[in-house]
Amino acid sequence: MKLAFKEQASWMAFGAGLSGLAYAYFFVIARDITLYSLFLALLGLFGLKLFIMLYGRLKDVDVNMARVGVALGVLGAFGALVHGGYDLANAINPVRGVNPNLPNQIDPRGLLTFGLTGFGILKISYLMGKDKSFPEGLSYLGLLSGVLLIMIYLARLIILDPANPLLAYPILVEGFIVGPLWYLWLGVACAKLKL
Repeated sequence: MKLAFKEQASWMAFGAGLSGLAYAYFFVIARDITLYSLFLALLGLFGLKLFIMLYGRLKDVDVNMARVGVALGVLGAFGALVHGGYDLANAINPVRGVNPNLPNQIDPRGLLTFGLTGFGILKISYLMGKDKSFPEGLSYLGLLSGVLLIMIYLARLIILDPANPLLAYPILVEGFIVGPLWYLWLGVACAKLKL
């Protein structure tokens, strides 16, 4: 039996929220490269389908902004999937003589994973604020998430020390609270949508 839009979108959002939380835990606390890489890839996989599905809902609000927001979100999710897959491959079979601190060539310092995803979530959340079937607070939380993701990208680009408060605080707030909460709340909101 084929699931309706709202059930599929809910499952994708819940998967993204839980994967994002697990990614933050294994990256920041457990420091397990294999598991954080796996959950980053899963976050990207769930995010890909979720962003594409959101276009179908948000195009009626502003088709051009929905296209740009979803395109940015999809590129960011694809970047997270590839970045996580690359790190996972290196965690399972490390390559000798390669400096692991070099930026990922596809997603340098999180340009896609954090930067483009942040801009995509900003646009999508703005459109959700215009679509009265989504909670207003969800839109504001998404705007905060987008800003934090962009801050994380810029800080990772400029400040390489993860202990620096300019990088550490946005990572902690976004990774453990705002990002997962936005995805999980989006899952609940999608399940309640009237189609």
